[in-house]
Amino acid sequence: MDASTINELLAGSVGGAAQVIVGQPLDTIKTRAQTAPTGMFKGPMDILAQTLRKEGFFALYKGMASPLVGIAGVNSLLFAAYGISKRLISPFPQLSLKETALAGAMAGAANAILASPVEMFKVRMQGQYGSPGDKRLRAVVSDMWREWGLRRGIMRGYWVTVAREIPAYAGFYTAFEFSKRKFSQKYGKEIPVWALLASGSTGGIAYWLACYPLDVVKSRIQLRATPPEGTPLQYIVREIRTVIAESGASGLFRGLTPSLLRSIPAAGATFATFELTREYLREITGV
Repeated sequence: MDASTINELLAGSVGGAAQVIVGQPLDTIKTRAQTAPTGMFKGPMDILAQTLRKEGFFALYKGMASPLVGIAGVNSLLFAAYGISKRLISPFPQLSLKETALAGAMAGAANAILASPVEMFKVRMQGQYGSPGDKRLRAVVSDMWREWGLRRGIMRGYWVTVAREIPAYAGFYTAFEFSKRKFSQKYGKEIPVWALLASGSTGGIAYWLACYPLDVVKSRIQLRATPPEGTPLQYIVREIRTVIAESGASGLFRGLTPSLLRSIPAAGATFATFELTREYLREITGV
């Protein structure tokens, strides 16, 4: 592993921690919007109000332990895979936007191997509503492993996560690079931090627009008491049909509003922290 890849891994870890801390409350609202029984909540604001009233402020950070522990690895893998993908696609440092989209898709596919279990445990923690029987993360992990093993338990939802991550990160990196290059035309190579934040937020918005409704399908599959049956295509289509039968076509886009709102500060913080950390490490290491 060369020094530039190590720098990207370290910078990705720092960026991932920033993403979790900034975005977790809106992520909890998003997940509950996607997975709560029909009629339990009237909308995102009602989810926020009921969560605060019944469970307290820190309930908005339910499930944070899983991504906070795992997101360092997830984002490290993501950014490193993106860097490697770019070098595989072209020997030149600046890729076209089409090449950037391809590199992002490749990174997303690689990222799913870690993102799937991290997301699954987060979703299962967020799907608890403050009852006496709520479990701690350790118990959730232990139960899934004991009852279902690796493939049907720990890695539940892996293939739908792959299907989500490929278009999501193609959109994510393309929008980020497009925005960043526009700012570079005005400010030169050293663009201001606020421009990095804005570019990261643009990437985050593109991420969610590209991955819906697969994100809804993923959350529901990962929260179910039993593993999905059939091939990935079969159970994804079946889950989409179930959502439409329960809530109409609009059910496929539950949680999109808090997702878009979350993407602005979370993705902005992720990219800005990653870029600043990478530049700092580059100055230290010279690569």
